[in-house]
Amino acid sequence: MGQTLLCRPDKSVWPTLPGIKLAHLQYKSVARWAFGILFVLAGINHFVQPDFYVKIMPPYLPWHRALVAVSGAAEVVLGVLLLIPRWTMLAAWALIALLVAVFPANVHMAWNAELYPTIPPPVLWARLPLQGLLIALAYWFTREK
Repeated sequence: MGQTLLCRPDKSVWPTLPGIKLAHLQYKSVARWAFGILFVLAGINHFVQPDFYVKIMPPYLPWHRALVAVSGAAEVVLGVLLLIPRWTMLAAWALIALLVAVFPANVHMAWNAELYPTIPPPVLWARLPLQGLLIALAYWFTREK
């Protein structure tokens, strides 16, 4: 009673409750807004505290200040676009690309923890799997439903 059957592509039948899909969409919407706002705020921080970001740039990259500004602007723009349903999927894919692009800087920080004495080494290493979680979350937003 109140239960419907859903036929899966693998031909199995699983019971589902009518409100489950709606709850999933609500959680996804809240997560999308939180993720978008996180990137907007992080992007703004690139302009508020540019020296912090310049210091964490790997030495093999050129134009540190310019790259900090470009990555900050990208985070702001992509965070906003993530909130606009028409642009969500494109923004999510672009955020994945951005997260992959900045991953070497996180690895550089973890390997060279002595260069960042104000950040505990376990925090630097914890950022690496966190990056994977952020990529997974962005990937979730590339799916329509």
